[in-house]
Amino acid sequence: MDEHTTLPLAPAEDPTLVLLKVEEAARRLRIGRTTCFELIRTGQLESVMVGGLRRVPVDAPAAYVTRLRTAQRAA
Repeated sequence: MDEHTTLPLAPAEDPTLVLLKVEEAARRLRIGRTTCFELIRTGQLESVMVGGLRRVPVDAPAAYVTRLRTAQRAA
């Protein structure tokens, strides 16, 4: 993909959605899947297990960004 390639727009989110797949959370944060799993592993990004599936509460990515912004302002 070159610098002039445009990515397709994300589909409209279901307003009833309460949990995201890790890949969906990563997309919202504009980070890679591996980085997202690292944030989860270190407790920086909230997640839950549903059966054997790892899911991220829909409000967790925004809460993570809020904590980042607060920490950076305090630094």
